[in-house]
This record gives sequence, C-alpha cells and structure tokens, in this order.
Amino acid sequence: MIAQVIRLLFSILNVIILVDIVISYFMSPYHPFREFLDRIVNPLLSPIRKIMPQTGMIDFSPIILIILLQVLEYIILIPFN
Repeated sequence: MIAQVIRLLFSILNVIILVDIVISYFMSPYHPFREFLDRIVNPLLSPIRKIMPQTGMIDFSPIILIILLQVLEYIILIPFN
C-alpha cells in the first residue's frame, strides 16, 4: 500500500515536470497555469541548473531531475520489495 502511494506521488511529479516542459513552448511565462507549475518545478530545478553548464538554448535540467527522481524512487522502494 505504501509503495503504491510512493509510486503514485513520483509519477504525478514526473507528469507535472513533463507538462511544464511542453507548455513552456506554447504559453506565456505569465499565464496563471504556467506560473502554478513553475512554482512546483523551479525549486527542484534550481540546484541542478546551478551545477550544470549552459548548453545553449536547450535546458537539460528537467531530464536530469526526472532521472534523479527515478533513482530516488527506486532507493525509497527497496525496503518494500
């Protein structure tokens, strides 16, 4: 039961990150929905952006965040397996 809840929370967070990536190409940064998602995602991305070098116009920090979340989920779920 607890493992399912943890998986669900990490899945929801991954979807939020992916939606934020996609809508960043289409919506204004001042749109209320995008601001809402940015308030959730940006605190998670900020430390990664400080460490990663600039790669031009492509931001790889969301990909790194998703990978880190998957690793964290795996580590958290080890005791439940």
